[in-house]
Amino acid sequence: MDWSLPLNLSTQGVVIDRLFWIIAVLTGVAFILVEAGIIWFSIKYRRRDGQKAHYTHGSKKAEIIWTAVPAVILAVLGIYSGGVWADIRGASALPQDALTFNVVAKQFEWNITYPGSDGRIDTADDFVVRNQFHFPANEPVIVRLESEDVIHSFFVPELRVKQDAVPGMTIPIWFEATGTGEYQIACAELCGLGHYSMDAQVVIHDRADFDAWSAGQAAGN
Repeated sequence: MDWSLPLNLSTQGVVIDRLFWIIAVLTGVAFILVEAGIIWFSIKYRRRDGQKAHYTHGSKKAEIIWTAVPAVILAVLGIYSGGVWADIRGASALPQDALTFNVVAKQFEWNITYPGSDGRIDTADDFVVRNQFHFPANEPVIVRLESEDVIHSFFVPELRVKQDAVPGMTIPIWFEATGTGEYQIACAELCGLGHYSMDAQVVIHDRADFDAWSAGQAAGN
């Protein structure tokens, strides 16, 4: 079994993975300390014949410490993760002049609208491809995410992207791939009986290959 994180192909993945491991280590240490304390107290203060139980109120100093330390850790994590969130998903985080796609989820498929030869979305030369998301590496990409019916979830682990698609909303997300290859969009929200089959192919090209693929698709439409 591989316990490592999925391959990271996103410029955002470095900070996301760092935050993940910080939280994992902190919670792991807390778990070990708590379980060790439970075991130690269970052995040291176990019932013994002929020994009378002793009641003690406890220690205010210890209570202050074990309340203050987690509070400080949570506050620091909140500030740090808030900064990560603002850099990735804040109101001003979307890159300017990025290549933009419309991705519409429905039971049980993904429909991707591509800009045509003019390079702009929502114009007459746009074209739609079902269950195939092609885009170039090493440049920012914006996805405008929508749903036609129920809540779906756009999940590409290698790009560190997971965002619900909510009916009646257009939700922009962005990422920048650092390498090429073929991966998968999985719907990470139970969306009906066909949920298990709702996946799509992600193909990350270098720019020249993407332009050639896009031109061929546009000509066929």
